[in-house]
Amino acid sequence: MLVTAMTYQECLAYLTALGHELRGVKFDLVNMRHIAAALGHPERSYPSVIVAGTNGKGSTCAMLASILECAGYRTGLYTSPHLVRVNERIRVNGEEIADDDFALAFSEVKEAVSGPLAGGTPAAPPSFFEFLTATAFLHFARQRVDLAVLEVGMGGRLDATNIVEPEVAVITNVELDHMQFLGNTHAKIAGEKAGVMREGKPVVSGCGHPDAVRVVREHAAALGADLIELPGLVRVANLYRDEGRCGFDLAVNGTRFAHLKAALRGRFQVNNASAAITAAWQLRKRGWRIPDSAFAEGLAGTNWPGRLEPCGERPLTLLDGGHNPAAARAVAEYVRTELAGRPLALVYASMRDKAIEEIAEWLFPCAVQIYLTHTGQPRAATPQEILARVPPRLTVSKTQLEPDPVQAVAAARRSLPPQGVVLVAGSLFLVGAIKEAVAAACASSESVAY
Repeated sequence: MLVTAMTYQECLAYLTALGHELRGVKFDLVNMRHIAAALGHPERSYPSVIVAGTNGKGSTCAMLASILECAGYRTGLYTSPHLVRVNERIRVNGEEIADDDFALAFSEVKEAVSGPLAGGTPAAPPSFFEFLTATAFLHFARQRVDLAVLEVGMGGRLDATNIVEPEVAVITNVELDHMQFLGNTHAKIAGEKAGVMREGKPVVSGCGHPDAVRVVREHAAALGADLIELPGLVRVANLYRDEGRCGFDLAVNGTRFAHLKAALRGRFQVNNASAAITAAWQLRKRGWRIPDSAFAEGLAGTNWPGRLEPCGERPLTLLDGGHNPAAARAVAEYVRTELAGRPLALVYASMRDKAIEEIAEWLFPCAVQIYLTHTGQPRAATPQEILARVPPRLTVSKTQLEPDPVQAVAAARRSLPPQGVVLVAGSLFLVGAIKEAVAAACASSESVAY
């Protein structure tokens, strides 16, 4: 195919013109199948693992990719959303896609869209997420990856990533989020996420809610899929905490993995590690050569920003992009167990469509001071809107409104003694804004006191 290559900046401008990822979201796979066919089905040139779930799927993907890399495999990793640069979403062996490679692959996708898709078969033009998913598929094929680890964007059954035929599927958990798209019950959401299963292929499930467990079991039985349920099959032993990170042993159906230590902070990361290790264990059962050492090395070497990520000391500043009640509950548990006795200031922002009231019930009582801010996205709630939705008993006398997120973090840091903690939470867009400010300050040799 003769392609007129766009520049990297032209690609970004084109994406921006498409709007944010949830604008124009549609639940069908017609576009992706047309695009993939026009590109020669790059997603079929390598095996894959697909990971769905309400929370933890990004961390699980990062851990699994790290394990496979330590086993010697050239591994693609596709995740969403990005924090600062779109390139973060597409990685090979931990390296973000280069600007020129992104522009080349994206240009070819756009050429395919303007050709076979121009006849009007799809109901709507390809979306932001479909463009990036196709770009990732093409880049991984060009890089000759041995395997790609794919994070579902939303749901599963009709997500753009779900045109692949995965070796293993993973469902980390099912909680109430994106209900306007996926349904308002655990059962309905589980039905969407169960769509990543394939006939006769293994699926790893970390679901705990009874309705979700039932639906996943029904789907697995209908497909003859080998269902591995983490709550029953995996046993954690010798758990200990070391500066917020957990060490443990793991037994997967009798196979023991000892002396594991998660690089990512929080007890909840043990659950994500269990899902990643079990998926890798399933790959090993299917013939992939993954030595025991790769499990421990991969877990210890995982890098995944925006999940209780340190971003400054004295006071300690932590960034967490959790944006639903289950994620807030996990962060609150971390604060109670690992940061007990240390004064905490919360910098909080949210999209309007999130369960702000429930999230506040978990996070706001942890803080001696709260700064409500704004991320700049059209979907974002203003500080005033957040305040109006939160019960006054959680905010009276300890809440300030600061629309600028960088200024909000700076004020939070000034309010605390050196042994205090600033928690920046509620939105990955907020985390991205702070990381971008820090990176810009470092590049210009200025200080933002983080």
